[in-house]
Amino acid sequence: MVSIVMLSDVDWEIIGAISASGHKMKILSILNKPKTPKQISTETNLYLSHVSKNLKDLSYAGLVKCLTPKLRKGKFYVITEKGNEVLQMLK
Repeated sequence: MVSIVMLSDVDWEIIGAISASGHKMKILSILNKPKTPKQISTETNLYLSHVSKNLKDLSYAGLVKCLTPKLRKGKFYVITEKGNEVLQMLK
């Protein structure tokens, strides 16, 4: 018997978009603890502008959350439960 794992609130369009983007996958993969865009940029070797754009997209999709949204600089991001579900599905 084959069991199928269904994700709680994740839709397949989000999974498809994330799997098609190496940058988004890299970012989700390293957010095991809160990090700034600069830290993410350094760890992934991605341009800071690319990290910022992808964090905005991931945040909009509910896959990451900004812990310090009122700050202009020094924002910290963390992966959400939904983001962890997507990441586990794609590993």
